[in-house]
Amino acid sequence: MTQTDLDDRFLPKDKELRARVRLFGELLGNVIRKLEGQTVFDAVEKLRRGFVSLRKDEDPQLRQRLMADITHFDAALTERVIRAFSIYFSLVNIAEEDLFYRWRRAQVSSGEPLWTGSFDQTLRELHNEGVTAAELERLLAELHYQPVFTAHPTEARRRTTMENQRRVFETADRLNQPELGEEERRLIIEELETQIQLLWRTNEVRVKKPQVQDEIKYGLFYFEESLFEAIPQSYRFLEKAIRRIYGVHPDGSLPVRIPAFLHFGSWIGGDRDGNPNVTPEVTELACRLAMEQVLREYIKRVNHLRNVLTHSAYMCQPSQEFLDSLDADSNIANAVFHGASDRFESEPYRRKLYIMRYRLRETLETVCRRIQGEAAVLPTNSAYADADAFLQDLNLIRDSLISHGDRNIASGALTDLIRLVETCGFHLHHLDVRQESTVHGEAVAQLLQQLAPEVDYNTLDESDRQKVLSDLIAAPALADLNREALDEGALETLRVFEVIQAMRREIGPDGIGTYVISMTHAASHVLEVLLLGRLAGLAGEDESGEPFCHLRISPLFETIEDLLHVEDVLEGLLSNPVYARLLAASGNVQDVMLGYSDSCKDGGILASSWNLYEAQKKIVGITDRFGVRCQLFHGRGGTVGRGGGPTHESILAQPPATVQGRIKFTEQGEVLSYKYSNAETAVYELGMGATGLMLASRSLIRPARQDRDEYRATMDELARAGEDAYRDLIDRTPGILDYFYEITPVQEIGFLNIGSRPSHRRKTDRSKSSIRAIPWVFGWAQSRHTLPAWYGIGSALEQWRGEDPARLEQLQRMYQEWPFFRSLLSNCQMALTKADMRTAAEYARLCSDPALAERLYSRVREEHTRTVNEVLRVARLDNLMDETPLLARSLQRRNPYLDPLNSIQIHLLRESRQFDAQADDDADNPWLSPLLRSINAIAAGMRNTG
Repeated sequence: MTQTDLDDRFLPKDKELRARVRLFGELLGNVIRKLEGQTVFDAVEKLRRGFVSLRKDEDPQLRQRLMADITHFDAALTERVIRAFSIYFSLVNIAEEDLFYRWRRAQVSSGEPLWTGSFDQTLRELHNEGVTAAELERLLAELHYQPVFTAHPTEARRRTTMENQRRVFETADRLNQPELGEEERRLIIEELETQIQLLWRTNEVRVKKPQVQDEIKYGLFYFEESLFEAIPQSYRFLEKAIRRIYGVHPDGSLPVRIPAFLHFGSWIGGDRDGNPNVTPEVTELACRLAMEQVLREYIKRVNHLRNVLTHSAYMCQPSQEFLDSLDADSNIANAVFHGASDRFESEPYRRKLYIMRYRLRETLETVCRRIQGEAAVLPTNSAYADADAFLQDLNLIRDSLISHGDRNIASGALTDLIRLVETCGFHLHHLDVRQESTVHGEAVAQLLQQLAPEVDYNTLDESDRQKVLSDLIAAPALADLNREALDEGALETLRVFEVIQAMRREIGPDGIGTYVISMTHAASHVLEVLLLGRLAGLAGEDESGEPFCHLRISPLFETIEDLLHVEDVLEGLLSNPVYARLLAASGNVQDVMLGYSDSCKDGGILASSWNLYEAQKKIVGITDRFGVRCQLFHGRGGTVGRGGGPTHESILAQPPATVQGRIKFTEQGEVLSYKYSNAETAVYELGMGATGLMLASRSLIRPARQDRDEYRATMDELARAGEDAYRDLIDRTPGILDYFYEITPVQEIGFLNIGSRPSHRRKTDRSKSSIRAIPWVFGWAQSRHTLPAWYGIGSALEQWRGEDPARLEQLQRMYQEWPFFRSLLSNCQMALTKADMRTAAEYARLCSDPALAERLYSRVREEHTRTVNEVLRVARLDNLMDETPLLARSLQRRNPYLDPLNSIQIHLLRESRQFDAQADDDADNPWLSPLLRSINAIAAGMRNTG
């Protein structure tokens, strides 16, 4: 039996999913009829039935009648119809998530090998390759898996709505109980209808644009909602797999030590590039709110443990180390037990846990006072000063329990808490800081007027800049700064570095992650940041003359042009003795971030994917040559057009020997809610990512595989041809940007209250460089073109293979044998499936120049047809996504319900724009609200925004 057969064996049948979706649809219909009346219900049903019929058989007259109905809806009715379809999509998403959860649960219960990408299947694969327990331990010790949560303006769901949807998921899951009685089922369905009614009564669109503080809390929500449960559960699944495949020692311990390899990062409150709302004070708040959140979770779990570890001193003998720690706590016993200092003396673990809870509360109270703006000082005699002290107490309890034969008790809730503390510390996540290189350059130019008055920084070439900066960084002392001589921008830039230093002291050294420099074009851009860090006390020499550096700096390479200059920047840095000395002092790990979104917008998906692939090999080759370890940071978006795709496959598709046990990547937009809204799904996603990292890092314990030279040469040619086709459309075709702005809702996205960050770098500028990559992808997706994710692939494949059967055979071998190429075309298939050229033609009619619209739409349609045919030929498939039938059916299931939404949105774009053109500036546009809801609804239906 193959792994695929095993995976499919437990999968619930599609008819079960259809039945659940039908139930949700009926309950939603009941709610609409009850709350909104028969007119709204009939309007929704007529559109639903009509467009389902059109998907089966095209009928121009029926389509015309449906469009006539839509144009006769007033704004209020239109809004209600959109909400009906939007909530329906939310319910379909919940039904699908529940289906996959049931599938995984059935496999786990069976005791048989688990799904591809599970810890169980991955360890079996490694074991079959001859990987020993000692080698596995060595591999695990090198792992560092770090998703980084970001607040890019793509996620349209409110936290309130997500909480309601979570309750629907939990209630619906109760319907899966075996032997459910008829009355029990009826009551659960009644409860489900109530939950759906709450969804209908809740406004899923934000009334006001969120502040950065709202986004910070939104990011923290995922820890509270799922990750605090999912993190220890993920480690449990790995422990279970090790036990199953590698066995246990006679005393019950595992033969492999499992380190804390899961880590989390965040940009929310630290990413100030293009967002003036992210001030130094906001960064402080982000760190403190994270610390508050994780401390509250620890207190809750310690509360639980004090009612679990009720051991009596008369029934066991705790270890001497543990008893000594209890004695050391006696100085705060009176405060802990309110005068009854001998309380729980015969229950030593409960006594210790009460003391630990008190110390955590003291730490938490200090954090809360700081959040309120007080200059609170931590009471070090009673509070925990850092996570290490808390973890030490937890380990004392665990070791003591094991010493008197209670290993099984120690491995329960206590071990879960230990895993959580090892992962999250007191910082919860590593907050990255990001700023654009020109901001640092402007600040340094001002600072040098005081630090080196003889130097005119702005006139220096790159070589001289590096020398001046290096000399200042290495100088034994720097002149005191006259801050009054600095402008507001330079002062704020300095303040950011001072906040980083303050938060390191307050939250702990892991509270701040990497300093990311966007638009890095030269080594001096990194040295500028290092100098600013030196001025804030983050780098330099200690009193004994030893170097120290508490600032990890990551250049970010975003455009195709940037990627070509990677070597110059990195070699310039790593060959600089001042920089190399401080890098060694910080751990000798060079972070490098690669931006998928901008490079794809810049040169198309083929050139972007291949240049990023080649850049990674170059980067690791350079760092290896200088004896430095590299950590690559992948700036992936949610969609394929921004580097997205299944995490497990994406990691396996990285170049050989470049991952080296460490991977860091952004989780953006809708991906956050799809992966981390439910603990059950979060456990699955963390496992899939971690196993991808394990398999991609086998070069740490085994010789690395190598890419075939002829495959790489072929990709060079394909990338050039693909980039040329893409640039021919986007850069060299007159009117393309007018077409984009007029046939997509990208102008209206700015009104959608989904992010604190502007969607354009420069307002009223219709250039490709002005619009950010996120709304670029968002707009093409809403109008069902999705072209950033596939345009140019068909032309490149057709041009390269020509009429040569041998070339086609080589492409087919590449698809079968090369993970990179397979992942590229698999993701392309999904994007092609989400495109809909008939619907795209309707959007094209929004263009004010019909001749231009026809010319451009025809080119897009021809390339879409060409790309579909070429991908099917290379993959040897009859239909797109035949290799992923469940996902294919999911997308097909959505199309008949997306069609009315797209049709409504096209009508609304016309009405809204016509109103704005004719009305006074201060007149309220009645069509804007339903239009914004249509954007949300289509995003939910496609499961893609940006």
